[in-house]
Amino acid sequence: MTLLYLLDIASVAVFGLTGALVASRSQLDIVGFIFIACLTAVGGGTIRDVLLNRDAVFWVADPSILLGAVLAAVAVFFTAHLLESRYRAILWLDAFALAVAVPAGVGVALGMGQSWPVVLVMGVITGVLGGLMRDVVCNEVPLVLKQGEIYATAAFAGAGAALLAVWAGLDMRTSLLICAAVTLILRAGSIGLGWRLPVYKSTPPSAKAPKNATKR
Repeated sequence: MTLLYLLDIASVAVFGLTGALVASRSQLDIVGFIFIACLTAVGGGTIRDVLLNRDAVFWVADPSILLGAVLAAVAVFFTAHLLESRYRAILWLDAFALAVAVPAGVGVALGMGQSWPVVLVMGVITGVLGGLMRDVVCNEVPLVLKQGEIYATAAFAGAGAALLAVWAGLDMRTSLLICAAVTLILRAGSIGLGWRLPVYKSTPPSAKAPKNATKR
């Protein structure tokens, strides 16, 4: 098994868990659990492979990869009620999934000889889009769009770190490990330590003088 194959399998399994947990918050049936888990698990990687025009989308080339998401959905269906905070579990599992999926996207793009802007975008797409699809379908506020959250930024920084490592002469495996570490540290800092990005705050227009104000 290649490193990229293992990364895809790991991201499918962990993203599948997050998809099933979100399905539990929406009180779906077992079929809904499986659908949301699979959508979350393969959404980002599918868009990546279509945009890169790979010979076959990764899960089409090996449909057995979907088994990880299906098993995750079934397991969560019977155990989600045991969790004290499903939302907290979603946040942390999603962080680990992001740290696996981003290097998977970066590795695929680098392996195909893509330019550095494409590598950056593919890393972010692979890490972010599955969770975005999950949250939109389940009518949740997408994590990537929550105010000040370091999410897409973590994916972008991780992909950038991998590129810098490659340019510095490090091998692919080490570069992808650096990518995973940077992504996870930034996302975990946002969840556990409250790291936030500055958000836009509009300045209210100055009060206009009344029309009948006396002119001087």
